[in-house]
Amino acid sequence: MFSRIAVLLMLLAVTGAVCAVETVSQIRSYLADHRLVVLGEQHGTHETPGLVQELVASYAADHRPLHLALELPTSENAALAAYLRSDGGTLAFGALRASPYWNITPRFHDGRRSEEMLELIDAVRKLSQQGNDIQVFGFDRAAGAGPPKPGARDAAMAEELRARFRALAADGRMLVLTGNVHGMRKQPRYLAYPPMTALLQDLSPYNVRIGAREGSIWGCQPGLGCGRIPLIPYDGPSPRQDGADDRDYDLRVWLPRFTVARMLNVEEAAQ
Repeated sequence: MFSRIAVLLMLLAVTGAVCAVETVSQIRSYLADHRLVVLGEQHGTHETPGLVQELVASYAADHRPLHLALELPTSENAALAAYLRSDGGTLAFGALRASPYWNITPRFHDGRRSEEMLELIDAVRKLSQQGNDIQVFGFDRAAGAGPPKPGARDAAMAEELRARFRALAADGRMLVLTGNVHGMRKQPRYLAYPPMTALLQDLSPYNVRIGAREGSIWGCQPGLGCGRIPLIPYDGPSPRQDGADDRDYDLRVWLPRFTVARMLNVEEAAQ
């Protein structure tokens, strides 16, 4: 017999899946034929990778080339490609999971390394092996030798995405999942350099900010370290489109709730 907690968790999972499907339908209704779609997230949530899974599956059903770009180091790309060709078994998964990237010290854990992100990668593998023209790759490229210069990382990431996009088939689409500041189409006042997406405006990207009405994320704060961060509640409309010339996002969507993801190498469980 299921316990009340188990039943509640099952209901929450079903509700979350339904919300993700509805949100994907909303997003697609605004995207039209845009081939470069940037999804700005708050790292370290259980819900966003699931939403991206649904969006990837929805676009894969169009039977057009689809590339999913993740904010992972480009040094992971050989392992990602090998995993997409694999059977997804224990040995293949272990090879993917073994790199230093996935095994960072918890106190430097910025929220990008979670079971949910690995599940997203595996979902792409399954779609690829069903005959879909789909790829996944990291675009977080090293900015070069020497001390990092302000904006160098964003510029390097933009350059990597530009090269990948130009190599994409004419009927293909690229989805980019990145932190919400990297995903901005304009330079905010508090930033001394243009963010990644602002450097790609000649490619006509459509950017979507993914938020939640309540809950928590996992992230890092100056002077406070990395850990659970509560959200400021939001009770406004969703989705919300913006057509102003100085907008930072074309579209904003709010899921009902964010919960902290199952972080790798971190003992604290998602709630």
